[in-house]
Amino acid sequence: MTDRTHRNFLFDLDQTLLDFHASEYKALEIVLRTNGLPFSDEIYFSFRERNRELWLELEKGTVTRTELFIKRFRYVFGLCGGDGAGPDPLKVNGDFIRTMSVNGVLMDGALEFIKKLRAGIRDARIYIATNGTTVNAKGRIASTGLGQYIDGLFVSEDMGAAKPDEAFFDLILEKIGESRESCVMIGDSLTSDMLGAKNARLKSVWFMPSGNVEEAMGEYDIDWCASDFDELYAVLEKWADGLG
Repeated sequence: MTDRTHRNFLFDLDQTLLDFHASEYKALEIVLRTNGLPFSDEIYFSFRERNRELWLELEKGTVTRTELFIKRFRYVFGLCGGDGAGPDPLKVNGDFIRTMSVNGVLMDGALEFIKKLRAGIRDARIYIATNGTTVNAKGRIASTGLGQYIDGLFVSEDMGAAKPDEAFFDLILEKIGESRESCVMIGDSLTSDMLGAKNARLKSVWFMPSGNVEEAMGEYDIDWCASDFDELYAVLEKWADGLG
């Protein structure tokens, strides 16, 4: 470990800083129409729900990444009326990821928040800790201008471990060379971000909480909640001040 004490902010990417669903919608429409397939809001929302289910399966270790990619596009081809002899699902998946990677969309107020955090909190270090594909994450970060304000990007595809596995966070701590106490995890997902922070014994902030908040905070040992970027800044400022 180094002898310095930074305030290390570990941010989830999607639905925390970037609007994943806006990029996803645009990319799915492009790749389906390019392959001569229909697109509609109904197809998108069905795909989105199935995709969410598959990522939860990946977190649990019941599917591999390749299986996830194949299954989600075989599913959407079925929605489009395909007969099983359609496009190669892995090729379409690759096109989908590349299309998303150049169509990043920021959450409203996210860039201003990150600028304020870097300028306003002493010794702030801003990292992205995300599950997903590297080309997708890097491309969307670059396309939004977010990259110039972050100190590092940690993507599960590169690391050989994924949230909520403690190993994912252990690798981050090893790479940045600082203590658990100097880090806080911020994200929207209970099963990925908050459970990951709990497993890794890190402080956590649940962003944009919904549902039974009190029950979830207890189950996942969540330290704080924040419903918007102003509230999030106040929480993180208080945490950083507490480090001395």
